[in-house]
Amino acid sequence: MKQLSERSLLLLLAAVQFTHIMDFMIMMPLGPQLMRDLAIGPGHFSALVAAYTISSGVVGLLSAPFIDRFDRRNILLFAYAGFIAGTLACALSQNAATLLAARALSGAFGGLATSMVMSIIGDVVPAERRAAGVGIVMTAFSVAAAVGIPFGLQLAQYFEWEAPFFLLAGIAGVVWLVAFLRLPPVRGHLENGHANRAFADLLRDANAGRALLFMAALVLGHFAIIPLLSAYLVANVGLPEPDLFLVYFTGGVLTVFTAPLLGKLADQHGRFRVFSSLVAVACVVTLAITNSGPLPVWAVLVLSGLFFVFASGRFVPGQAIMTLAVPASRRGAFMSLSGCARDLAMGVTSSIGGWIVVQESSGQLLNFHWLGWLAVAAGLISVWLASRVQVNETDTPETIRSRRSAARLPPRAEQFQP
Repeated sequence: MKQLSERSLLLLLAAVQFTHIMDFMIMMPLGPQLMRDLAIGPGHFSALVAAYTISSGVVGLLSAPFIDRFDRRNILLFAYAGFIAGTLACALSQNAATLLAARALSGAFGGLATSMVMSIIGDVVPAERRAAGVGIVMTAFSVAAAVGIPFGLQLAQYFEWEAPFFLLAGIAGVVWLVAFLRLPPVRGHLENGHANRAFADLLRDANAGRALLFMAALVLGHFAIIPLLSAYLVANVGLPEPDLFLVYFTGGVLTVFTAPLLGKLADQHGRFRVFSSLVAVACVVTLAITNSGPLPVWAVLVLSGLFFVFASGRFVPGQAIMTLAVPASRRGAFMSLSGCARDLAMGVTSSIGGWIVVQESSGQLLNFHWLGWLAVAAGLISVWLASRVQVNETDTPETIRSRRSAARLPPRAEQFQP
């Protein structure tokens, strides 16, 4: 079989991320249609979003003690297969109750797959290129927003809301087959014999604890306004529902270019410096969106484009900070706990949004601006926590050999620039 280069491996992982991100993101722009077709309010819709993330967080917590004992390839394939089954169950759901259960199933396996993607990046990509590697994989978010979400919304409008999930299950099935055939074993973390005590060591690692708090704050600062944003733009800002796809298309196209650039900037100028700068701009944009009145379509697209670039972009240096917080022997358990912190924070934030925001008889959402202030407060806390997370990784000859073996890279692959 032909050797897989570092770039090819990252692109394969990006394809896995594309399907997971699209599955999660498609719910938000479908909000107005789902609330109308299923006869549910903001609270029930927030529960559909929260079910995905809370189940993902619970599974991440339960799997953390064992996840570093296995080949990361095998866990990724297993989790991705479960994710495909959950997505297909969403497409086959007939009411809000069955959709809730299907979203929980998708989230349980999708979150585990994402943890493995980030763990493989940490094992294969050297520290000095880590943010750039994360940036390449995170272009999956951009492609999902620019292509997947608009196309999925068009399918939902021409057919029914189930159509995007049928499409996504089919795409994910193809990606799973490619991963099964091409993804190499990733066992470098098993070679030092520390895997059996990795979780116990992780629980005693104060730096890992600070990193997990950092991830929770980072997610809260971003996700506070996300679940109900589409409904808010349609009901309060006056964006026509057929034009909703333009928000995701514009933001996705912009981040296709900015995500890799931000990764390179973080490697060159420092992950914390770039992260804190992105948070500062994101706070201003968030307040502008959540406190605006009716706006023309072009103004909505400008604000949402800036939100995608800066608010979503902070996850590029943020994820790089996370992968450097622990050594490779504990990275799988740590990324599983990181996914748990991320997803539980999303679930809690979604529930808070459902409690704070109420819908008037006219359809407008009240109290949405308070979610903007909550996002800003969490963003500022995440900057402070990021400054407290220390790099806990060294490139020893053993870890270098493990990375080469894991990705089947040629002997001088460490010098390959993705």
